Amino acid sequence: MRFNNTERGFYMHLQESGEMYLETIFILSQTQPYVRSLDVAEYMNFSKPSVSRAVGLLRNGGYLDTDDDGHLLLTELGKEIAEKIYERHRVLTSILVKIGVNPEIAAEDACKIEHDISDESFEAIKKACKNS
Repeated sequence: MRFNNTERGFYMHLQESGEMYLETIFILSQTQPYVRSLDVAEYMNFSKPSVSRAVGLLRNGGYLDTDDDGHLLLTELGKEIAEKIYERHRVLTSILVKIGVNPEIAAEDACKIEHDISDESFEAIKKACKNS
């Protein structure tokens, strides 16, 4: 299920790749003073033209802005989505590691699951893990 923001009066279908870009920008912004397209390309191991195209689409969709120096800045909506995806990644990875999955495989599998799991299922998993 993709993020939909009906509370704000619109629905925007964001593809998994868009969510991955937002999550990457969020992660990089936690450890760097600013994030550039080149940083995203290197982190994701994608070509610079692919990142530039994605940045343009995300900017047009209202998920990020750029400043005069070309630094990438998540909008409120972009940050909200990125934080949601990143939380899912961290929680799912942690759960998989706790049940015996190799940490590398757990992180890879969490990345696959985080984009498709419903809010209801994710919240139920979090609740069940807190109660165990």
